[in-house]
Amino acid sequence: MLWTLIVGALIGAIAGMITGERRGCLFNIVAGLIGSYIGERLFSDWGPQLAGMSIVPAVIGAVIFVAVVSLFFGRSNS
Repeated sequence: MLWTLIVGALIGAIAGMITGERRGCLFNIVAGLIGSYIGERLFSDWGPQLAGMSIVPAVIGAVIFVAVVSLFFGRSNS
């Protein structure tokens, strides 16, 4: 379980770097885990796997998740 959280945090951090969003460790874990779910549902489980998550679809799913969250809860520059 701890390994899954660490891999989820790494996937979320990669997605944050791709989208340009920096939100924190907890958000990265959530984005990585939800992104893994989204990515594997949309793109199946191809590519290398780590902690039961297919890395490529998980990163793509996490990018989608971070983009949607940013669309709805984006930070204002006021």
